[in-house]
Amino acid sequence: MSASEEGIAGASGYAPHPYIGGRTSVLRALAAWRMRWPGAPRVIVLTGSPGSGRSRLLTGFLMLCDPRFRKQLPLDAMDPATVPPDLPAPAVPSPEGRTVAQLLGLLADHFELGAARSEDICTELAAREEPVTIVVPDVDRAGPVRAADEPARVVRDVLKPLAATTTVQLLADVPRGLAAELAAALPSGQVRVIDLDDPEWADPEGLVRHAEAALSLGPPELPFCTDPSARRALAEALAERANGNRLTLQLAVQSLVMRPEGVDPADPSMLPGSVGEALDLHARRLGSDPQTLRLMLAPLAFAEGAGLPVQLWGALADAVAERDMSCALADGMPLAAPFLQPSEGSERDEANDGKTGKANVGQADGATAADTADGGRTLLRPLHPGIAEEIRAGLPDVPGAQTRIAMALLDAVPQQDWSRADPYIRDHLAAHTLEAGLLPQLLTDPGLFAHADPVAMRAAIEAVPLDRLGAPARTYLRTAPLLTRSQAPAGLRAAFLESAFVEDGLAPYAEALHRLGFPLPWRTLWSVPLTGVRAVTTGALPPADADGAAAAAAPPDGTTAAAAAGAETGGVGPGPASGAPASRPVATFVVPEGTPGSRTVPGPGGDASEGGAAGALLVHDLLRPGYVDADPARVRPPSEEARAAAPFACTPGPDSLQVWARANREVVATLVSDTPITGADLSPDGVLVVATERGVTARQILAAPAAPTVPAQRTGGAGSAASDGLGGHHS
Repeated sequence: MSASEEGIAGASGYAPHPYIGGRTSVLRALAAWRMRWPGAPRVIVLTGSPGSGRSRLLTGFLMLCDPRFRKQLPLDAMDPATVPPDLPAPAVPSPEGRTVAQLLGLLADHFELGAARSEDICTELAAREEPVTIVVPDVDRAGPVRAADEPARVVRDVLKPLAATTTVQLLADVPRGLAAELAAALPSGQVRVIDLDDPEWADPEGLVRHAEAALSLGPPELPFCTDPSARRALAEALAERANGNRLTLQLAVQSLVMRPEGVDPADPSMLPGSVGEALDLHARRLGSDPQTLRLMLAPLAFAEGAGLPVQLWGALADAVAERDMSCALADGMPLAAPFLQPSEGSERDEANDGKTGKANVGQADGATAADTADGGRTLLRPLHPGIAEEIRAGLPDVPGAQTRIAMALLDAVPQQDWSRADPYIRDHLAAHTLEAGLLPQLLTDPGLFAHADPVAMRAAIEAVPLDRLGAPARTYLRTAPLLTRSQAPAGLRAAFLESAFVEDGLAPYAEALHRLGFPLPWRTLWSVPLTGVRAVTTGALPPADADGAAAAAAPPDGTTAAAAAGAETGGVGPGPASGAPASRPVATFVVPEGTPGSRTVPGPGGDASEGGAAGALLVHDLLRPGYVDADPARVRPPSEEARAAAPFACTPGPDSLQVWARANREVVATLVSDTPITGADLSPDGVLVVATERGVTARQILAAPAAPTVPAQRTGGAGSAASDGLGGHHS
């Protein structure tokens, strides 16, 4: 509702801000903060009730701070005390839908910092000679999962450290429940709380102008839309009843314009005094039960992300109401319309996770046709978060409603095949089950882990106490930073999770991923948790040594090696079927001297003591779990001719690695590690052995050399890694 530009703002003769239409006292305080006026606080915390107009006020103020928008405003006609000086635009990192880590990434990118943690970012900002100005809007909308309470983490982990940094000039729009906490972290002279509901900041005339401007856009046949005196009288009555709340006034105007019969500005009972009253009065004016309207809107009040696909609305309304709502929905659009915000958009494209320019990557990485068929569609959500808050507050049993929503979403997955599920269900089912208290029970499905948006899934899981999570969920939580940092599509996420499950001794979950239709680039054969490995090589023991070498039942540190999912049946055999003696494929690790089970590397003259500084050697079977009790000196590396004739080669980097086909130079597998890679080798028959700071893992490359299954991914050194800024770093 743009304020009317007609008339003069009060006796001063100044024109009101054309977007805000008032709020002169607040704008003066913000302008003084922006110009660092003597006595102005360094930190301002803007707060108020839902619908008080914080977001609109901050947007209008930022117009005055941005050189591009200033040119479009009548600055010469406005109160000079409300117009800040012409300075470079402040940094405005938006928390909406983002995690703390993503918000910090935006800050680091804007100021070109090398840090990722809040304390390091603040240290670098504190070292700057010139102060920096940061405006953080809409903190109440932070986070990809509403029930995970990301706004509180933004205040604790981002705003408090920034506010404590003396070179930072901070303005933050914070919910009232968190505003006092943020302000309490600073001396009173450095911070000021502006609560838009306080009489000090009241703007009754601006609210009347808002109502007049909104009414003037109504149908010309309505007297209170065209007659200035009738419009003014109704606007004054609406503003008085709304008690300063912009949202209440907006909903009242929309309801009256839709159903104007019987409007009497002199009767306050016909005008709403709160958002809840606006809902109930509108329903009664249309001859409906207010509870029916609230039940219709309830699924949208619980919607996550950009909104609920209209196709799911009916089933979820039935679930919340516990009765058939089809008739109410079929006839109820006039009833619900004033409270809805439709948008044409699409949920995250599963093939490329919503990143543009990567549509050609997804299909080869395991995304199915259903992953890319989402296209544009109508998403619905409440017009304002305050409406959703009112709807949720009016329900007697929110966890019960969320439980029924979650069950309805699960029922909507075709044959429980996540590749065919609606993208909203894949990405947001975890959020609904979190508020229902059922998330730990959901976290046992490898298919959901692979298909769900990892940022939203991780945020939901992190909101559950660790001791309530099962082993698969803990594996996912450990792997989630890698999934988000690499921006991997579903197929590659499945590959990373497959290896993680084997590393954590959850081979059945790894095997389940192979049965879900993903053309995975590898099968993880085994993994050992061994630290300090500096290099790995592949080779073979001659027949005589292979016959006499016994595979150990456990690695030297006493832990059980992860079972190789399908190693005995996966098409990789230990030798020819003729029964003739065969060499035994093995991998050799260079480990610190004294590692249990290792043998010291012999020196050039055969003296073991000469090689002690170089470390020791461990021998492990190449194709299955188990160490081999054999002399490392007997291991024969592949010949140069064998390596040259091998179908694959690999190119390792500090934390990533690519396997490519020699025939056509196409990349067939991309490995990204969450810890530095300390050694890697690829055997001639395609077994990739990689050592990291966590341990050693062997993967059998599954791609046919002439038909690569994984396209080229971005790899290389740290300088070429995917951006941690707007792309959504969540580590």
